[in-house]
Amino acid sequence: MEPENLTRVSEFVLLGISEKPELQPLLFGLFLSMYLITVLGNLLIILAVSSDSHLHTPMYFFLSNLSFVDICFTSTTVPKMLVNIQTQSKVITYGECITQMYFFILFAELDNFLLTVMAYDRFVAICHPLHYTVIMHPQLCGLLLLLSWIMSALISLLNSLMALRLSFCADLQIPHFFCELNQMIQLACSNTFLNNMVIYFVAALVGGSSLTGILYSYSKIVSCICAMPSAQGKYKAFSTCASHLLVVSLFYLTSLGVYLSSPATHNAHSSATASVLYTVVTPMLNPFIYSLRNKDIKGALKRSFGMAV
Repeated sequence: MEPENLTRVSEFVLLGISEKPELQPLLFGLFLSMYLITVLGNLLIILAVSSDSHLHTPMYFFLSNLSFVDICFTSTTVPKMLVNIQTQSKVITYGECITQMYFFILFAELDNFLLTVMAYDRFVAICHPLHYTVIMHPQLCGLLLLLSWIMSALISLLNSLMALRLSFCADLQIPHFFCELNQMIQLACSNTFLNNMVIYFVAALVGGSSLTGILYSYSKIVSCICAMPSAQGKYKAFSTCASHLLVVSLFYLTSLGVYLSSPATHNAHSSATASVLYTVVTPMLNPFIYSLRNKDIKGALKRSFGMAV
């Protein structure tokens, strides 16, 4: 593409999930409800953990941080979408788009790292219960959290800086409800080979390492559970990691399902719809998964509010 055919970008147009006017009130009500449930549910988890000294353990420390990250993760995309629907404006400035993309990648990577750390925590708790408090001491937990933030920030910064070098033509319509990196790359008129290589390299290195760590931890956990002599012991051990395993499955299956699907099997709008699963639905379900069968969380909330939960 010749340089004179490129344009200085000032704004993009987010086409959203659907362009049908009759569906906009329904989408607004649906996403507003899911957003409020997500924020309220995760805030309750944070409140329960912070207010009850019995929950000041590594597992709940990481869970409360995961809840905070889920609130931030959803808040990077849904509020802007709601504003666009309410104002009937689909415009997002270039600066807002890059900023949204940076924080979206940041909190997505944090979700990834925290789920990996939580898998390691469950591995230590079940396979090395006598050494659990020695291994998972507060300093290590703080260090793991700090490293997760640093790694996520660096990955997000790298992808954002790579996006800044892109040049765009006249078509600035993003067929999504937020500034998704892959969609922006597809709109670019400049050479995107380096951008794609960075995405694939980071996905293979970080995503592959995290998934390998989780699978390894759970393979050891399964071996330890099978070696337990009593059925009650097996049930108790499995129940402590069942919620985390379900959340991991939801996060990875929905996100991988979107990004690994062949472009020939779905169009951009269906990809945007599928993205709702891991950007909105999964963060909304996490508090329910972790609290419905968790007596500690329900007990902490009961004590906090002075009533049955």
